[in-house]
Amino acid sequence: MKVDLAVLGAGPAGANAALAAAGHGLSVAVIDENAAAGGQVWRAPAPSVTRDDADARDGAALREKLRISTVEHLDSATAWLIARDDAWRVDVARHGRSETVTADALVIATGAHERVMPFPGWTLPGVIGLAAATILLKANGVLPGQRTVVAGCGPLLSLVAASILKAGGTVAAVVDLASRAEWLGALPALAARPDLLARGALWRARIAAARVPVFHRHTVIRAEGTERLGAVRLGRVDAEGRLVPGAPEVAIAADALAIGHGLVPDTAATRLLRLRHRYDAASGWVAARDGTLAGSVARLWLAGEVGGIGGAAVAALQGRLAGLAAAQALGRSAAAAEAAQLQAGIARAGRAAAAMSWMMRPRPAMAGGITPETIVCRCEDVPRAAIEAAIAAGARDLNQVKQWTRCGMGPCQGRMCGEAAASLLAPHVGGRENVAPWTGRPPLRPVSADDLLGDFDYADIPIPAPAPP
Repeated sequence: MKVDLAVLGAGPAGANAALAAAGHGLSVAVIDENAAAGGQVWRAPAPSVTRDDADARDGAALREKLRISTVEHLDSATAWLIARDDAWRVDVARHGRSETVTADALVIATGAHERVMPFPGWTLPGVIGLAAATILLKANGVLPGQRTVVAGCGPLLSLVAASILKAGGTVAAVVDLASRAEWLGALPALAARPDLLARGALWRARIAAARVPVFHRHTVIRAEGTERLGAVRLGRVDAEGRLVPGAPEVAIAADALAIGHGLVPDTAATRLLRLRHRYDAASGWVAARDGTLAGSVARLWLAGEVGGIGGAAVAALQGRLAGLAAAQALGRSAAAAEAAQLQAGIARAGRAAAAMSWMMRPRPAMAGGITPETIVCRCEDVPRAAIEAAIAAGARDLNQVKQWTRCGMGPCQGRMCGEAAASLLAPHVGGRENVAPWTGRPPLRPVSADDLLGDFDYADIPIPAPAPP
C-alpha cells in the first residue's frame, strides 16, 4: 500500500493526526494493534458491555469520525519493522500475513505503557497493573477480583478504585505513594482543566462514600500467597519512596492487587530509527521533537506520549498539530492560525498534564527496596541479584546488562523490566539520566513465522534439477 502519510497508533494522538491530514487532502493509513481505534484511554468496549462515561463517548465519537473519513484504518496490525530509503516503509503483520505500507511522511503516536517497580510476590496470579485493570473494566466489564487493593501513584489510582466500586466490586484499600499535601499542591495546575478536577472529585467522593481506607505515603512491601494472591502487606515510605525504619506494617486480605507506578513512553519505534532522545525527570526517556512536533529526521512527527506523558486531551491536540504539519510539508495548504490555535491549546492543557505526570514520577529510592531474590525480568526470570552481579562485573549500560543477564530479551522486549533495571544501574553511573534505553531492534513486537510467511508452502520452494553425474 502506498499513501502520503502513515500513522503508527490509533489512540487520541494517532487517530487525530490521521483525520487532520486526511482533512487537508492527504491519503492516510493509520496502523494499530487493536481491533478498534481509541487507544488505552478511549478503548472500545466489547459488544456485550454498555458504558456511558466521558471516555466512552469520546472514543465512540473518534471511531465514527474515522469510519466516515477517507483514512485507511489497518486494525489488528502489528508493525514489526520501520525503515526509510526514498520513502518510509512500515512492515505489518496482519490477519495471518505480512504487508508493507510505504509513505512520504510518518507520524509516530505509539502512546505509553505502564511502569511497575518489582516487589516480592508481584508475579503471583491476582496481581495486575493499573492499566490492565482499566482494560478489564472498560473493555470487558470484568472486575480484577472480588476484593481488590489499588496501589501505586498518580490519577489512575482513583479512576480504577472508583470504577471497581461503580461495577459493584469491593476495594479493600487505596495505597498511594503521594502525600495529601502533594495532591493539594497539584490543584493550582489542575485549575486549567476544571473537567478533570470535577471528574477526580467524583472519583474521590465515590471512594469516600464506600468507606475505603486510603493509605497515603505507603507502598506495597510484598504480595503474599501460595498459588495465588491472598494478602497485601504495606509499609510507610518517605518522599523518596524509601521505607520508614520502624514504621508498623499493615496486612490487608485481598484476592486482587491492581498496582502501577506511572506511565513510560513507548519509544521502541523511535529507538529503532535512532532518533534523538532526551531525559525528562517525570516521563523518563522521550523522543525529542520541536514546536511543530517534528522529530530529528525529515518528514517525521511525534505526537502524544512518545514525546512525554501528557494525557488524552494533550495527545489529541498534538495529533491534530502533527497531521497539519505533515500536510503542510507535503504541499497542502493549511492556515497558520490553525497551528497557532492548536499550540496554544496544548500549552493550556499541558499545565495540568505536567502536574499529573509529576505525580506519576518514579520515586528514586524505590529500586533500592527490591530484594535480591525478587524477579525483575518476568519473561526471562532474572532476579535483582543477577543484575547486581552484572553491574559488579563492570556492566555500565543497559545493553551490557541485557547481554550478560538476558534481562529484557523476552517477548515484552523490556517494557516491563526496563525501568527497574535502569533504576538499579543508575546509582553506579551518576544518575538515571545517564542510563540510556536499550537499543531498538526489529521486530518491534513479537510476530510469528506464519504471519511473515503468509500462505507459503514448502512445495513453493524451487528445487533445481540434480546435477548430472
